[in-house]
Amino acid sequence: MSLSLETKCIHLEDGAGSVGEGAAGDGQGRALCGHYGSVSFPIYQTATYAHPAVGQSTGFDYSRLQNPTREQLEKVVAQLEGGIDAFALSSGMAAITLLMELFSPGDHIIADSDLYGGTIRLFDNVSAKNGIEFTRIDCATDNLEGYVANNTKAIYIETPTNPMMHVSDIAKIAGIAKRHGLLLIVDNTFMSPYFQNPIALGADIVIHSGTKYLAGHNDTIAGFIVTGRADIQARLRFLIKTTGAGLSPFDSWLTLRGIKTLAVRMERAEANAKKVAEWLKTQKSVVHVIYPGLPEHPGHRVQKKQARGFGAMLTFQTDTAERALSALSRMRLIRFAESLGGVESLVTYPVTQTHADVPEEIRLKNGITDATLRLSVGIENVDDLIADLSQALGQ
Repeated sequence: MSLSLETKCIHLEDGAGSVGEGAAGDGQGRALCGHYGSVSFPIYQTATYAHPAVGQSTGFDYSRLQNPTREQLEKVVAQLEGGIDAFALSSGMAAITLLMELFSPGDHIIADSDLYGGTIRLFDNVSAKNGIEFTRIDCATDNLEGYVANNTKAIYIETPTNPMMHVSDIAKIAGIAKRHGLLLIVDNTFMSPYFQNPIALGADIVIHSGTKYLAGHNDTIAGFIVTGRADIQARLRFLIKTTGAGLSPFDSWLTLRGIKTLAVRMERAEANAKKVAEWLKTQKSVVHVIYPGLPEHPGHRVQKKQARGFGAMLTFQTDTAERALSALSRMRLIRFAESLGGVESLVTYPVTQTHADVPEEIRLKNGITDATLRLSVGIENVDDLIADLSQALGQ
């Protein structure tokens, strides 16, 4: 039967796990399903696997190549994103690093100018060293097609972007990519597969920092690549076993556990974010609130068209840098910390944290100033969050 997205967070559509499925008798008339009936998928904490005989395999040979717990997680994430395969890696940056191995020296990638600072750092210091060329533009508003060159191989976007929340039209960009034979890569971390599915809109590859909404509890680090193309699947499966950055069994299990509550977490966090954004708009010390769920956001219509929600990430500008710094030191419930997407609300200062390695001219061009704060709204009581923001901003 066809399952809803909420149910897919908890069950694979075919009802099966990766190994040991089917029924077995225990000698007393009870039928046991695979994995001895375990409701929580087991952690296969093993480095290697015994072979039944020469030339025979259980389907698993060595955990760098594949592990049953990681395979189960990959099936779940692929199902949620509508891909044919997913690849679970040790971090979001490990996922992007592996993805860059699809390209060769001299290849050109058009990338959004407002990306997570770690992605920019990788592109500038590692990918460029390896001969990959980048052109940075505002993919939400610029004439993207005008930047396609003979050596262009891919378009790389986040939508919404980190941290300025620009919204790109995925289907429109996918059309441009297909006309020119390019890959479209979409970082879907901010929306999660619960709210947005880029593959259904024409993307070839989806990236996630699984640390964020997928795992959801700030207790593990993970990354994902998802694709709907068999040719890319084959190349990435070879690369992940060759480079060796696959996610560990225990971290795979933690992420599987986190995904079970993805739907309820995303719904609650988004509802909170909408209320927080509206409240921030009324504050004299806040000069600008950037949240795609606000009707005045330039990308509101596109976001409404291509996604099922607006997410729980928002960025706001205070009236002075001193106000921003004071607020960071005064917040008590909302933690001043890196990362996002957990059940706890976190506030980030992009200038010194997520975008510290981004050149100042790029930061300022993108609107990231010393008065910019990025807020990941969690699932606490929203009145408590607003009270904390109020006292922190000195209202």
